[in-house]
Amino acid sequence: MPLTRAGRPRLHDQRRPGTTARDEILDAAGELFTTLGYTGTSTRSIAESVGIRQASLYHYFKTKDDILCALLGQTVAPTLSFIPNLLGAEPALSAAEHLHALAAFDGDQLLSGQWNLGALYLLPELRDARLEPFWSDRERLRLHYLALSSAVVDQTGVHQAAADLPFRLVESLVNMWTVPEGPERSALPIHVADACLRVLGIPDEATPAVRQRSLREVERYARDGAASA
Repeated sequence: MPLTRAGRPRLHDQRRPGTTARDEILDAAGELFTTLGYTGTSTRSIAESVGIRQASLYHYFKTKDDILCALLGQTVAPTLSFIPNLLGAEPALSAAEHLHALAAFDGDQLLSGQWNLGALYLLPELRDARLEPFWSDRERLRLHYLALSSAVVDQTGVHQAAADLPFRLVESLVNMWTVPEGPERSALPIHVADACLRVLGIPDEATPAVRQRSLREVERYARDGAASA
């Protein structure tokens, strides 16, 4: 017989997508933070949006900062989990192939969520030390981009300063959130991944082959993940 988690009863039936109350809280916070702002959102308003009592929300998150940190973590955790797959690819990926696959996957993660969580990066509250877990994960991701980009420019001869651009290009996709759903929006991560190669000096005629290999890895990861779900 399954056990239910202790807590106060809901005020209403389930209003939010998610298999757990924690998921529902994050969904509500994601909407409110990206529409009303972090400062303009209270834990009470999040709880009311979910249909639970405010005291029940604190059963899952001690503070509003904890909710923000968990939301921001969702913008980097899937891509960090994808990296070991790229490192273990057979045959081994070149730095350009690895970078392209990383950028395409990462860009898709930023655009495919229910809410534009990447836009929260611009909040002044993000510099709070209590969000250090997110900043630490984001820095790990940035350094991985940087190592790959540096390996590429070592081969192409482009100035090393360009190595910082791919990470910034991918994160710029949060500014494209208003592009309507459809083929144009779906293609944006691939175009940005192509642009990452271009700024590092990879010639356009070499991009289709790199793209083909990188997308095979992205598709394999998605297929294997679906099979194990």
